[in-house]
Amino acid sequence: MSQFARLLHLVDSSIPTGAFAYSYGLESSITFGLIRTQSELRNFLYSHLQQVGSLELPFMHACFQRGISPELAPVAQEYEALLLVPALHKASVVQGRNWLKLLVSFYPEANLTSISNWFMQHELPPHFTLVFALGLQQVGFALDQVQTMFLHMLLRDQLSAAIRLGFLGPMEGHQLQHDFYAVFEHILASQAGKTYAEATRSAFVLDAAQVLHDDIYSKLFQN
Repeated sequence: MSQFARLLHLVDSSIPTGAFAYSYGLESSITFGLIRTQSELRNFLYSHLQQVGSLELPFMHACFQRGISPELAPVAQEYEALLLVPALHKASVVQGRNWLKLLVSFYPEANLTSISNWFMQHELPPHFTLVFALGLQQVGFALDQVQTMFLHMLLRDQLSAAIRLGFLGPMEGHQLQHDFYAVFEHILASQAGKTYAEATRSAFVLDAAQVLHDDIYSKLFQN
């Protein structure tokens, strides 16, 4: 029970990993009229979670299979090649480095510096998805717990961004979050056992929204 409580703490929104500073395309989607109603926001969130499932979860599975080993290199190289949107790439690396620093301070006995050392030795950026999985595996969490919490964290961050943008009220946002937990089981079941060779991008419009962010005149978020 205490181990699960620690996992809840690690994915708490107050943990300073840098996710609070990014909207991952939500701000530009609202600004340029891609999202105008709550129904369209629901569609956006569903597409976002589907892409997280089809792209990120297989890479997390691959990290659990390989751990810190020579076999991890093609996984990290493939993930790096898939992040073509500069804002996404930057956010992923910033959050990855922050995440490793936090885990090292919380679990000094777990030799988590071996993860950052591995990425440095292979001259690869420590992307958040990869180090999130590797770090939590190394301190003893199971893959299903880690993937579920990853979905929770990304859903929560999107809804928090919508609230800070004034698109939703707090109660509406939390109701949506509660409703979307029903989608998690379907996503996890559809991706069970898939590894990085089967990872796919399923929502290219979301990537386009990321690119449009640079054209916003006045920005609330850094991405």
